[in-house]
Amino acid sequence: MANLEKIVDDLSGLTILEAAELAKLLESKWGVSAAAAVAVAAGPAGGAAAAAPVEEQTEFTVMLTAVGDKKIEVIKEVRAITALGLKEAKDLVEGAPKAVKEGVTKEEGEKLKAQLEKAGAKAELK
Repeated sequence: MANLEKIVDDLSGLTILEAAELAKLLESKWGVSAAAAVAVAAGPAGGAAAAAPVEEQTEFTVMLTAVGDKKIEVIKEVRAITALGLKEAKDLVEGAPKAVKEGVTKEEGEKLKAQLEKAGAKAELK
């Protein structure tokens, strides 16, 4: 056990460059990546923290990624969705990729995305 404590003390004193070199040496010697070694090492110690559920995204942004062939229809849909004026909606459409609406629920985002795609645009939900 004393040898392991000495190794830990020695590793604690490494600079970032020395630690990076050590990681390369260990990867070439044992054929494993440093990321895998860290995940294995953190597994037993942080078991409870690793089991914490991942928080599901609740707010989405509808992004206009491309206008398509029907620019006028897309501008009309953007105006209906955002209540922007004609010039502002035209500028938003011509500046794609741009966010059309932010902070929406997934259901509303899917609906808005479908409206934009029906008008001929390409859209995505982020």
